[in-house]
Amino acid sequence: MNRRTFIIGGMGALGLLAGSAFLAKGTLYRKAANGVRSLAGDLDAQYLRQIITADAAHSRTIMWQAEDVLNKPAIEYRIRGKEEVRQVPAQEDFFTDDGVKNQQYLAKLEELQADTEYEYRVIAEGAASDWHKMHTAGTGDFECLIFPDSQSSDYSDWENLAQNAAQRNPQAAFFINMGDIVDNGEDHTQWQAWFHGVNGMIDRMPFVPLMGNHETYDQNWKVRLPEAYLHYFAVPENDSQNFGRYYYSFDYGAVHFMVLNSQWDETEEFKPGLMAEQLDWLRKDAQQSNKKWKIVLVHKDVLQYRIHKRPERQEGISDLGKNFMPLFDELGIDIVFTAHLHTYRNRGHIKNFQRDSQGPLYILTGVAGNVRYPGLWVDHHLDEVVAPQPETDNYLTMKVTDKEITVKCFLPDGQEIDHIKVTKAE
Repeated sequence: MNRRTFIIGGMGALGLLAGSAFLAKGTLYRKAANGVRSLAGDLDAQYLRQIITADAAHSRTIMWQAEDVLNKPAIEYRIRGKEEVRQVPAQEDFFTDDGVKNQQYLAKLEELQADTEYEYRVIAEGAASDWHKMHTAGTGDFECLIFPDSQSSDYSDWENLAQNAAQRNPQAAFFINMGDIVDNGEDHTQWQAWFHGVNGMIDRMPFVPLMGNHETYDQNWKVRLPEAYLHYFAVPENDSQNFGRYYYSFDYGAVHFMVLNSQWDETEEFKPGLMAEQLDWLRKDAQQSNKKWKIVLVHKDVLQYRIHKRPERQEGISDLGKNFMPLFDELGIDIVFTAHLHTYRNRGHIKNFQRDSQGPLYILTGVAGNVRYPGLWVDHHLDEVVAPQPETDNYLTMKVTDKEITVKCFLPDGQEIDHIKVTKAE
């Protein structure tokens, strides 16, 4: 099957979503009879999703798309079991990509109560969607799902993996996708397929996206700026003049997450300086956090692997690793999750480019789509655990408690293939 074109069964000709929106603060409060205003029609909010915010305990970003332009779109939300309903007007954020015009809307909910069950719905003049669950972060234990590259030629494997992982882990507070979300960043049908795969997940728990190199490709497989990705996901602000939404950080429970962008090779000719800017930002961002745990998420990997039948390629440290691993050591990062190579590898703890129990734990997360590289990589001397070969899909879970972080890796059928614990002295 051609990488550019494929058929998604049962899906309408829906377009991309958009993003780059700024929402004025201000929430409308009302008290309604029985807690619900009667609205005449059903509203089909397509690709309805929660996006992580910098403070997941007290805010949440809601985004969605509609086939038709909505009149007076808004989000209504309430604490489950309570009558008081609050309303936040949504901002329309339309854009065109891959020849498709998209009606997208965004609303940011603020001043939420921590560790609280909410429900929300999309409304427009005379119509409303169903209610959807929303839970804010607390200060206690939590678990999340981590998915490696989901790029595919047919997203059925991705859908099966994601949905089964969510069903096995109903306690998961949010989910992460480690970049290369789609195979071609301009192909709107691939974005449709990806969103279809997380239907029923992304509307009830926040999504943490990473940009991968495949998000920067156009239909002709040439590099462009990652237009679709930047419009789809209104991630937390990073105060960058040139690279808004490229990288960001957020807090969840006792963890400060730093989401880096490894695509400076792809963006350099369009907008230079992405790597240098992030080195400066990462130091400041990590030092400003007082959270107990610090975790880095980045698409490309820190190690360089030999390739079978290519003796000219040597084992070593990648350019990303050479530039960022010393800073990870300096900042006391606890775990670094990477992706890109479509193979699961647990490297254990590394410091000063060698095995050292005092350094961060490095996990190469694997592959979650159907683009696989069987027998390509020669094992690195820093690998401690390698997924069964030939590689299949996998996903990870991470449980955070006050005393330890536990990371597990599973095959699609739920079989556990790795189990790691990270502890920290008080």
